[in-house]
Amino acid sequence: MEATIALRLPRDAASVPLIRQMLDGTLRSLGVEPQVRDDIELMLSEACSNVIRHAAPSDEYTVSAAVYDHLCIIKVIDTGGGFDPRKVVEPEPGSEHGRGLQIMRALADDIRFTNRRENGAVVCLEKRLRYAPGAAGPHLMTT
Repeated sequence: MEATIALRLPRDAASVPLIRQMLDGTLRSLGVEPQVRDDIELMLSEACSNVIRHAAPSDEYTVSAAVYDHLCIIKVIDTGGGFDPRKVVEPEPGSEHGRGLQIMRALADDIRFTNRRENGAVVCLEKRLRYAPGAAGPHLMTT
């Protein structure tokens, strides 16, 4: 069994708390440990916020999240022109912005960026899950 959420969202800051709450509710109901859920929430927030701030103008973006046993895979897909993460300049110490990629890299177990010619970019974040003792998640996933 797998648990999957996929939403097409308006490219608006109000969409970030919506997807964050939906995914957190799913992970909570499966019994994922709070620290892991917090890491996922922050990674997801940064990826979505980057789309809203930096992607080419469009009306929407897509977020999909899937839980497979002990792994959560999140994809944030925009319709912009993409970017090269190696060319992103590190922020100055004390800067209030520009740390989104650093945060995602620090929290994700794996992160991949894919540019789709004239079809935007995909940020794929993976995080290993830990479940609270007696949680439903591991039992549901193995059936």
